[in-house]
Amino acid sequence: MNLPVRTLGIAPNAWNVNQDFADITRPQKNPQFVILSTETKTLRLDLAKTAIIIIDMQNDFCHPDGWLAHIGVDVTPASQPIEPLQKLLPQLRAANVPVIWLNWGNRPDLLNISAALLHVYNPTGDGVGLGHPLPSNGEKVLMAGSWAAAVVDELQQLPDDISVDKYRMSGFWDTSLDSILRNLGITTILFAGVNADQCVLTTLCDANFLGYDCILVKDCTATTSPEYCWLATLYNVNQCFGFVTDSTAISTTLNNTSSQ
Repeated sequence: MNLPVRTLGIAPNAWNVNQDFADITRPQKNPQFVILSTETKTLRLDLAKTAIIIIDMQNDFCHPDGWLAHIGVDVTPASQPIEPLQKLLPQLRAANVPVIWLNWGNRPDLLNISAALLHVYNPTGDGVGLGHPLPSNGEKVLMAGSWAAAVVDELQQLPDDISVDKYRMSGFWDTSLDSILRNLGITTILFAGVNADQCVLTTLCDANFLGYDCILVKDCTATTSPEYCWLATLYNVNQCFGFVTDSTAISTTLNNTSSQ
């Protein structure tokens, strides 16, 4: 036991080991307790166990030359989260809150995409659906590594941020997201992105079912769906799946923490 040990794994889910000994106690991060106001309750949470997930802020969903715009969707609402995220993300990074970009990025061969899923986005079979080139620029719809699947230019991804490709509306299906969150010791998730009533909500619901604490950041989230879908999303999150707050409340919390 006097021999040097080496760290094995990602903190806080890490061991210290050598050829004779393994310390599997997993020392915890230093807690950073804060108070956050939401629409229904005042929360006491631990920033050391908190991450933000930004969902689908991608060209295909948000850009006027992207896929949704091509099929006739007004993508103007999808740009609404950009400005508040531009202000909030640097504050969260400064507080060491992990920033996770959860983006739809399919395999080139679409081998894990079912016909039922393809039908949602190409119901006649002769339209521009998943993996098809966009007529405007030839970029393949939601293909990993393409311009179509890239995060919009207005939002900066930093080297220490985490990127996860997803292949369904929910980011927990067929992905590494849950394993990453558990390795990081995350129990509380802030949710942002588009579309609120589809990919954001389904990912949030699955997070709730898996035991995570879920907080929807209202002004950092939007949808191109009708207004009643947005209102139903807010109602269901508050009623069933977690809490709703906004970036101003989070900024106030972070500012209060930094001044202590």
